[in-house]
Amino acid sequence: MITIDDIEASAARALGVVRRTPLLSSPFIDEIAGRPVFLKAEVLQHTGSFKFRGGWSALTALTDDQRKRGVIAYSSGNHAQGVARAAQILGVSAVILMPADAPALKIENTRAMGAEVVLYDRAGGEDRVAIGTRLADARGLTLVKPYDDENVMAGQGTCGLEIAAQAGDAGIKEGTVLTCCGGGGLTSGIATALAAKAPGLKVRPVEPEGFDDTARSLKAGKILSNSGPEVGLCDAVLTPAPGQLTYPVMQRLCGAGIAVSDAQVKAAMRVAASRLKLVVEPGGAVALAAALFHGDALDAEGPVGPVIATLSGGNVDPALFARILAEAG
Repeated sequence: MITIDDIEASAARALGVVRRTPLLSSPFIDEIAGRPVFLKAEVLQHTGSFKFRGGWSALTALTDDQRKRGVIAYSSGNHAQGVARAAQILGVSAVILMPADAPALKIENTRAMGAEVVLYDRAGGEDRVAIGTRLADARGLTLVKPYDDENVMAGQGTCGLEIAAQAGDAGIKEGTVLTCCGGGGLTSGIATALAAKAPGLKVRPVEPEGFDDTARSLKAGKILSNSGPEVGLCDAVLTPAPGQLTYPVMQRLCGAGIAVSDAQVKAAMRVAASRLKLVVEPGGAVALAAALFHGDALDAEGPVGPVIATLSGGNVDPALFARILAEAG
């Protein structure tokens, strides 16, 4: 398991490059939620999501020989962009395997950062892990996994270090931290950081309904998978199952998971746009949706205190964002 030393080492490598994103609040959001809510605005991170943290952490931990040979990553978009941008800064060649049905903006941005994009048929059931492994072996590339990688997890944990410091500055000693959860890299990284630096803050993962593999796994005490293809509104957090490395951390440190509906996610996106003036993609809004609309689930585990929720990404297709905003009427 990663340790706080791993996260602090990653933070040291990130100095001057990774942004320290703000912790925001709004009295309007507090009123809807019925409690104080603070939002960790990772939508303002490089490439528009927290994934740059993990990408930078992983690539700066490579040997010189690995950097010369290049890297490969598979992602629906945010990890793709995080790795592509880190590779661009470091002068490392990058191959990114992306689903053909990923948001066009994410594919275009990944290419614009100099990465070679290889598309695969996610909806048709093609296995990205198998394809990525085959390409890595054939070209001698180092595979940077989207979440089940210790250096990636440590990089995401730097977000937890910031939350601990910012919560302390705000006088928050006890509370609940809601994380947008796919494979568990962000959740496990933040949970590890907070266990060491702010143990009064309890982490709870949030997922879309129908893709609540982490919540079900935590309840069952073993890793459970989702059925069917990883296709849905919240593409950024749709994964087949928790990671082999991330799950034990979440099992040890996290509270029960929460699942939110697509309608609640869309409402959360509208709230973020109107009250915080932030563009948040569906997968990046699931934690806010839980804060706004799942008070009963929060209260079920005892005194909650203030809630801190991650806004983990803002890379939404403009046409989709416009349609979701228009639904408000």
